[in-house]
Amino acid sequence: MAKKTETPSHIAGMPDLSTLSPMSAHQVWLAGLGAVAQAQAQGSKAFETLVNDGLAFQQKGQEEARQRFEEVTERFASMAQGLGQQAVGRMDKLEHVFEERVARALHRLGMPTLQDLADLQTRVADLEAQLAKTSPSTGKTAKVAASSVRPTRKNPRKA
Repeated sequence: MAKKTETPSHIAGMPDLSTLSPMSAHQVWLAGLGAVAQAQAQGSKAFETLVNDGLAFQQKGQEEARQRFEEVTERFASMAQGLGQQAVGRMDKLEHVFEERVARALHRLGMPTLQDLADLQTRVADLEAQLAKTSPSTGKTAKVAASSVRPTRKNPRKA
């Protein structure tokens, strides 16, 4: 046996057409023709309204996309800045380690440091000043004495 499918008595608020009288069917037909005539008369207005609505929707979407793009750009900029700072910090550490190793190697070779040279220059200047005070002539003998002083080098094996 085949089952009968029930048709709803009304679809989307429309009455069942099988129960309408012939006069009512004619009225439905006329209502349809009226809707077509009205759509033709207002067609250009409806089209323009749809175009304007579409343009407004497009502008709204573009504005939202621009805002999100700016947010992402700011986020990436802050991340890049953070990475740059980390890289600078690591380079500073690497430079410090390199300088320490070079200084240790130079010390093992017996090379004087910058501080050693500065201390030596101060000491020579103090000695020259003392020599100038004690010697009666500040002329040739002081210059000869100062030029004959040779700096002593540290023996790297004794250090």
